[in-house]
Amino acid sequence: MHYKNLFALLLLLIFIKSSNAQKVYSNNKYPLTDFRQPLDINPPALAGSFGELRANHFHSGVDFRTNQRIGYPVFAVADGYISRLRVQNSGFGLALYVNHPNGFTSVYGHLSRFNPKIGQEVKNIQYRNKSYEIDEFPNENLIPVRKGDIIAYSGNTGSSGGPHLHFELRDTKTEATINPQLLGIQIPDNIPPVISAIYVYRLNEEPFNEFTPKQYFQVVGANGKYNLNKVKTINLSGEVGFGITATDKHNGLSGINGLYSIELELDGKIIYTSALERFSFENSRAINSHIDYPAFLNFKRSVQKSFVDPGNPLKIYSNLVNNGRISFSDGKLHQLSYTLTDSKGNRSILLFNVQANPKAIINPPATKSGILFPFSKMNEFVNDDIKVVLPKGTLYNDLNFVYKKLPNSAIHQIQNTLTPLHIGFELSIKVDSSLMKYQYKALIVNGNRASQGGYFENGYIIANPKTFGNFSIAIDTIAPTITPINIAEGRNMNSMSKINFKIRDNLSGIKSFNCYIDGKWILMEFDTKTASLWHTFDERTASGKHSLELLVTDMKDNVKRYAIEFYK
Repeated sequence: MHYKNLFALLLLLIFIKSSNAQKVYSNNKYPLTDFRQPLDINPPALAGSFGELRANHFHSGVDFRTNQRIGYPVFAVADGYISRLRVQNSGFGLALYVNHPNGFTSVYGHLSRFNPKIGQEVKNIQYRNKSYEIDEFPNENLIPVRKGDIIAYSGNTGSSGGPHLHFELRDTKTEATINPQLLGIQIPDNIPPVISAIYVYRLNEEPFNEFTPKQYFQVVGANGKYNLNKVKTINLSGEVGFGITATDKHNGLSGINGLYSIELELDGKIIYTSALERFSFENSRAINSHIDYPAFLNFKRSVQKSFVDPGNPLKIYSNLVNNGRISFSDGKLHQLSYTLTDSKGNRSILLFNVQANPKAIINPPATKSGILFPFSKMNEFVNDDIKVVLPKGTLYNDLNFVYKKLPNSAIHQIQNTLTPLHIGFELSIKVDSSLMKYQYKALIVNGNRASQGGYFENGYIIANPKTFGNFSIAIDTIAPTITPINIAEGRNMNSMSKINFKIRDNLSGIKSFNCYIDGKWILMEFDTKTASLWHTFDERTASGKHSLELLVTDMKDNVKRYAIEFYK
């Protein structure tokens, strides 16, 4: 065996032993020495950890802090080639993907700019496609990279909330994203997770929903040892599930990060384990099944349930007994323990007792009469005004479906926002005769007047919302707005390096923007979060008088035109 391989195996064994990993970590063998750090900022610090709980998704990588600045060199973490060039208005903004010969792909997001060679290739593609947004997959010979090459510079583009580098390691074949710390990316950390509370859910053999009775128990402790505050024993009856609220930090400038694993034991036997080693993007939205979704929406509390809904497709669970649901009906005293770990193997333990007590009953409130929608089937609701179709795989639990049309309005109340959906549903709302002349300007909006999109077909406006709630038809005949920032009719732009605008739309959203100087298309860059649109002058614009035309189109094909002449 080569010394390098022997060293990697030794590191893996040490890591497993130090983190009590026999119960939690998978048997996947990951290289521990193939990858270098993507930044040369020491010590490295995270603003977000892998698998961290985010709105509607698990965080798919790690967010490296960059001292609230942009422009740090970003390095290829191993030999390979640029396999994907991506530019988005939102999302990752400017992003690079590098395929490596060991079967993994590294991803770098929210970049401020690419290195000159890559940047020129991206610009060529943008001009060829006449589009700022691109998603290209170069062949392996176009842009090879070596470990340690500067491939880009850190930034704040796309949906970033502040300067940082988003970094991922993916399985090249399956595109599943993997915890980078399991592949040797180092974050100094000897701090165990912090546990703040547990919740008890009185399930009573019913599907979990917003009406499930729950009890809150505060947790106290420190340095990895926790217990319930002022409560020695919890009295419970019937079938229950547990949930836990906890966070993690690492050494140095740490954000409030997420956990790696949660393990629940009942009388010395593991009945539930979740471990965020890897996940598929198609299942990331199932975070809304993993957590107490109603508590998150109502109170912004991130409670991780320790029981699994039957329609939850995540593959992060193991050691399940009855999907984590526990029946306390024997009249006995039971010992329970939570073991929580972070990606470095630091561990916290919470011990508590439960007395099975037949008198400790909490019944759920009465619910409205509705229609049973089984989670395992396609479900449909149709009346004279609407059609609702839920494909198989939309629901995590059986649902008591409730619909009503609000009095004296055209608003349709479809269930409520507290029921999480995995893949959304098809909603068709019949168009009133008075709106038929606007059929191609019509769309569906939710209760907050946020566009759900939509198109006209056979007398209906059809859209695919991702959540339940209140919906109605709206008409968009108003074009986007264009606000020039530093340019005007007849202005001399010779001292300016850029042309700047702000563009906005009031309803359906911006579909496209195209700008022309002297009749030729020019590249405009766009930042969604600031509504900023700009062009950086280059050799294409020579000295002299020029005409400029900017066209901004919304999703309902309303067009705003701005045209002037300027000097350069």
